[in-house]
Amino acid sequence: MIITKVLGNTASDEGAKIATSRHVETLNIDGPALLKRIQRLTTDHGTEIGIRLSPSAPLLHDGDIVHFDEANAIVVKVMPTDVLVIAPPTIVSMAFVAHSLGNRHLPAQFFGKDSEYGTECMVVQYDHTVVEFLEHHSIPYSRQERVVPEPFRHAEHSH
Repeated sequence: MIITKVLGNTASDEGAKIATSRHVETLNIDGPALLKRIQRLTTDHGTEIGIRLSPSAPLLHDGDIVHFDEANAIVVKVMPTDVLVIAPPTIVSMAFVAHSLGNRHLPAQFFGKDSEYGTECMVVQYDHTVVEFLEHHSIPYSRQERVVPEPFRHAEHSH
């Protein structure tokens, strides 16, 4: 089976109806694989899936429905990523951390108080050198397994 587009997401009312009224097979994908437009995967029930998304198509997300018929649906499940949740207590310390980690070209995501993290924070992929930096500067952080809304990717840039 070749998948060329996303048909919905279980987070929407329509997508939830599709998933709850059918037998669901799960397509487990890790964060870095979400960036790949062409790949071959296998569902948790052994169904082989080929994904071939156009360059203009959005990336896959947790809960995306990539196939359904009268009896079955195939839904993307993004596997958790090992991340550091960094929550400096002041804007000055956040700026210091963001600037320092930005110099390392480390991809980061930022969240507000109303996010699932419950605080304003910066989330980066786990890296032992970042832990050493944070501990050296007494910056609060925690290491967690999280499904991040967007895969981490390096921004294109030049010096």
